[in-house]
Amino acid sequence: MKTACIILPLLASSASAFVAPNCRATARPAASLKMAIDYNDPAVMEEFNMVQTMEYDEVVAELAASGVRAPADMGDMDVKLMLVELRTVMNGGSSSNNVVKTPPAKFGSKFEEYLWTKPFFAEIYENIKANGDHNKMNVAAEYCNDPENALQAYGKAYAQFIDEIEAALNAKPEVTSPTVQFSGFPANMGEMGLKMTLEALGEVADMSCSQSDDGITLFGEVTFGSVDSAKAAIEQYDGMDMGMGDKLQMISI
Repeated sequence: MKTACIILPLLASSASAFVAPNCRATARPAASLKMAIDYNDPAVMEEFNMVQTMEYDEVVAELAASGVRAPADMGDMDVKLMLVELRTVMNGGSSSNNVVKTPPAKFGSKFEEYLWTKPFFAEIYENIKANGDHNKMNVAAEYCNDPENALQAYGKAYAQFIDEIEAALNAKPEVTSPTVQFSGFPANMGEMGLKMTLEALGEVADMSCSQSDDGITLFGEVTFGSVDSAKAAIEQYDGMDMGMGDKLQMISI
């Protein structure tokens, strides 16, 4: 945390150089400011797209959990930029670092969820990020989080791109592995109950299972005895609504 403490005082001045998330122009910091991180870095822009969908209290809570206190008089955008910089610093500073990422137990937004669970969408997003197309990055994030408003704002200018996003979100990747990552099953099933449910589709060779932070759902990985059993499980349960708030996710890995 020492590194974060050194860098975060720069945030109050850097925040004013970033446009509000509802602005349609590409966000760029003023060149004369000495930034703690590079806001032209695609990894930083990706963090910004994730954080901008969070509520103020959620941002403050995450900062506090990392030992950083947000000043009481700091505005919503300044606090969010503080979290962007903290996350980036703690992750290694930029997209050039080879950091092994693991999915969070709970996603902060639909955009973040789709980056982890929709491989075709993730591929599209990684391509536009590599090209430095910040406008399309913003369109992709906003469409995931609020499709109706995004269509109103970008439907004409980005019609073809939005069609590509929609197709990628609905595409089913080919199942080539017996291992499936799952989330969304009711926690009251318990690990044994879930294992018995999945064994109805085929042999379960291995399974790891945990409860979500709120204790409502289960997530983890299961390795079936065959690829065909994994396919059957995905076809049976992926996208199923079990009344827990989010639909079941079954992803071949």
